[in-house]
Amino acid sequence: MRTSRPARVGQYTALLAYLVFLAFPFLWLVSTAFKPPRELGSLHPTWIPEDLTLDNFRQAFDEQPLLHAALNSLLAALAAAVIAVLIATPMAYVVARRRTRLAKAVTGWVVVSQAFPFVLLIIPLFLVLKNLRMINSVPGLVLVYVVWALPFALWMLAGYVRAVPPELEEAAAVDGAGRVRTLVSVTAPLLAPGIVATALFAFITAWNEFFFALVLLKTPEKQTLPVVLTHFIGAEGVADLGPLAAAAFLATLPSLVVFALIQRRITGGMLTGAVKS
Repeated sequence: MRTSRPARVGQYTALLAYLVFLAFPFLWLVSTAFKPPRELGSLHPTWIPEDLTLDNFRQAFDEQPLLHAALNSLLAALAAAVIAVLIATPMAYVVARRRTRLAKAVTGWVVVSQAFPFVLLIIPLFLVLKNLRMINSVPGLVLVYVVWALPFALWMLAGYVRAVPPELEEAAAVDGAGRVRTLVSVTAPLLAPGIVATALFAFITAWNEFFFALVLLKTPEKQTLPVVLTHFIGAEGVADLGPLAAAAFLATLPSLVVFALIQRRITGGMLTGAVKS
């Protein structure tokens, strides 16, 4: 069915408006990060700074340990992504291939777990980590991130497993391969786009997470980057706008860079991952 010209114009207009809506906060953040204090306090703000300056970045690094906090966030995000994928991949294989009551129960748990807000989970998580002596530690935070990312990672990977033709696994079984060998040698390579996409989701979720890190990490040298960004806001709620914008801009770069590097692999794998009979 061909779409009429007015309908296409309306679709492109709506898409453009949506893109502008999404890009506005980031573009304004970048503009603010490079503005001098005189322009930040102007009653008539402009999109493009009249006098570009890097003083906000220098002040941000001088006031707060951004590099150390970024390293903590990086370690926590990478560890959470890797562990979540390693656990979710075999679980997703079982859920997708075994039509048992347990598999259905796991699927139901995945759906229900996404309905719980952070506030309801923080107290039991805090008590568990306290008993494990993992409060105020990056490994404890990684454990929380893995638990939080695991349900969605399991659901996401299960969909990719269902897209793999079972005939390939049956052929491997005829050749004498066991379940583990089939998963590692046959199914896992075909799941590469899904594994990368799931790891990206877990990484970005952990990198941007704030609430759990704020509650569980108390020592300044163990705090993650989102928590350190709050230090640019004074006791009276007045934000040091220039350094805050500069630090927030730097905090968004890793997510953008990671996605830019692997987005071709994700889309390319989805398009070329079809199996020809």
